[in-house]
Amino acid sequence: MSFQEAVQAVLSKYATFTGRAARPEFWWFMLFVFIVNIITGIVDGMLFDGQVLNTVAMLALIVPQLAVGARRLHDIDRSGWWLLLALVPVVGWIVLIYFNVQPGQPGENRFGPQPVA
Repeated sequence: MSFQEAVQAVLSKYATFTGRAARPEFWWFMLFVFIVNIITGIVDGMLFDGQVLNTVAMLALIVPQLAVGARRLHDIDRSGWWLLLALVPVVGWIVLIYFNVQPGQPGENRFGPQPVA
């Protein structure tokens, strides 16, 4: 799955919290969010005093980030509720990164068929 395909797939499933997402889909989208964050931060610095564009962009991307995160957890046969670990500083983030780098469960699981990578 290419960068463009991953971003299109996630944005087309904007608020879909069911199903599964393969590692490339998740990580390419996280790279996209990172790039958008950098670009809007630079543009904000040149045009505005505050973080106007950056705030708007991050608010627009929060739902797809949560949705792809839940689908990624489904791929390793974990509930999307594990995303709440992000609220635990440092330790929760490390656990979520560990979960997100794990290979998906082969074949079908309780969340659906294996995603195409």
